[in-house]
Amino acid sequence: MTDHSQWGRVGEDGTIFLRMPDGEERRVGQWAAGDPSAGIAHFSRKYSDLVVEVDLAARRLKGGLASPEQVEAVCGRLKDVIAEPAFLGDIKALSDKTDALLAAAARRRTELTEKREQVRKETAQKRADIAAEAERLASSTQWKSTHIRFRELLDEWKALPRNDKATEKEAWKRFSKARSEFDKGRRVHLAELAEVRERAGVVKDGIVSRAEALASSTDWAETSRTFRGLMDEWKAAPRADRDEDQLLWTRFRAAQDTFFKARNAVNAKQNAVEVENLAAKLALVEQAEALVPVKDEKRARDVLRTVQDKWEDIGPVPRSDRSAVERRLRVVESKIREAENERWRRTDPAALARAQATADQFQSAIERLEVQIGKAVAAGDERKAADLGASLDNTRSLLAAAQSAVAEYSGGS
Repeated sequence: MTDHSQWGRVGEDGTIFLRMPDGEERRVGQWAAGDPSAGIAHFSRKYSDLVVEVDLAARRLKGGLASPEQVEAVCGRLKDVIAEPAFLGDIKALSDKTDALLAAAARRRTELTEKREQVRKETAQKRADIAAEAERLASSTQWKSTHIRFRELLDEWKALPRNDKATEKEAWKRFSKARSEFDKGRRVHLAELAEVRERAGVVKDGIVSRAEALASSTDWAETSRTFRGLMDEWKAAPRADRDEDQLLWTRFRAAQDTFFKARNAVNAKQNAVEVENLAAKLALVEQAEALVPVKDEKRARDVLRTVQDKWEDIGPVPRSDRSAVERRLRVVESKIREAENERWRRTDPAALARAQATADQFQSAIERLEVQIGKAVAAGDERKAADLGASLDNTRSLLAAAQSAVAEYSGGS
């Protein structure tokens, strides 16, 4: 505890005197409890307590824990205490600290007033912004998202501080009017939607009834197409009430599943048969392919005809294998047909006659050339004999080719 004895004294009768700033002494109390120094310490503690009170009020003001009004009340009480001192200490320093605290409270009051004004302006602007956004959303047809946004705007409005009732009232009128306009449009939309859903329920119930009537059909191809058409109709129809829509969809899928499970069972059985058919046709194809290259056209044709007859008696094969197996058989058919055409060409009498006539013509030409060469040699015309010799060699080559053709045609008969 600070000793403030320099600011006063204890008189012989126990009176406590405080030295004032002007040097005069002022009676501030009486000490009759014994040792004068104890009296000095007692009245010094009172001063220290006042200093602590001022410092504490200053810290609370700075930290926002005390309002300017609360601090001013403390200062007012201190002013009263200073005016009628009952302590020992630097009364001027305490008075200065109190004045400084009052000035700080005044500055804080000004700051708070400015801040409140700023908050008031910002709040008014935020409310105006909310009202403006609400007015922009009033005609929106994005019913779900806009409805959610209006709830968010209302929550934002409620979270704002309350001030400036007139401005707030005006902004609220704008916001409320816009929200009411949107809600009215939304109610009309929901009513129309309810009507559409009711009609959709009727339409989809009709689709389901037709699907259920087809569930036991065994006309697999036509009914499959019909079910695809019904699915397209379902997708094109608007949604009914959620629960009703789900119930109708369950019935529709059940009818579909009944038909397609039956069809798939038949197809599975048919597929097994087609696999067996494929094995049989592959065996026939291999038998036919063994005929190539064709050595005996007649036998090849007979075997092929037998293969084709058996082929027709066998049922269909899997679609994925159909083209390949049929193509292999067609290749054999083509090879046998080519062999038959070639044999006919070689055994054609007209062709043999034409080949023989050509050979005879070349033989006659050779004989004429040989006579002409003999005459040229006899006449001593070596050049002519040489030219005629070259023609003779060429004609003999042509004769050989013609005779080969005759032999070919004759060998086939």
